[in-house]
Amino acid sequence: MLKIGITGGIGSGKSTVSRIFELLGVPVYYADDRAKDIMVRDPELAAQVKHHFGEEMYDAHGALNRKLLGNIVFNDKDKLALLNSLVHPATIRDSDNWAQQQHTPYVLKEAALLFETESFHHLDQVIAVFAPQPLRVHRVMKRDNVTRNEVLARMYKQIDETIKMRLSDHVIYNDEQHMVIPQVLDLHKKFLELATAK
Repeated sequence: MLKIGITGGIGSGKSTVSRIFELLGVPVYYADDRAKDIMVRDPELAAQVKHHFGEEMYDAHGALNRKLLGNIVFNDKDKLALLNSLVHPATIRDSDNWAQQQHTPYVLKEAALLFETESFHHLDQVIAVFAPQPLRVHRVMKRDNVTRNEVLARMYKQIDETIKMRLSDHVIYNDEQHMVIPQVLDLHKKFLELATAK
């Protein structure tokens, strides 16, 4: 089975593109959503989080205090790197287990941080979804009801879009100048051919 990554900066529309692949019957692993779940469901990871950040990160019922943890890591680059170093390996393990349970020629792993976390090494190919920065800023401001500066602050935590595009095997342009569905159908056909040849 082929494992294809799909990434892109905040507001690029990678979730929208992923949903089009889902309509074609392709299973999609949403890494960011699963990571939140794993932090509660994986006892080994929860123990590591408690060890490094304190017992108060989880309540008596085992629920994660996301706000408290967020306040710590988003104001401290080293703490954020530490948290990522705990969560990303657990997410990679989880996505590998998930992929083994699928019965399709290929699967997609949607993640904002594929190159930043080195998890692209576990994938056969990567698609990047591209949209110009002004459009991405506008989309996120509208979607999350946040200011331009808040969006830019989030963007600066991700690697530069041009680097992301260069590192990827395929680029889907979601810039309101190109039709997205024909681009997805073209890649879907390529991946089916590749999976058959594998």
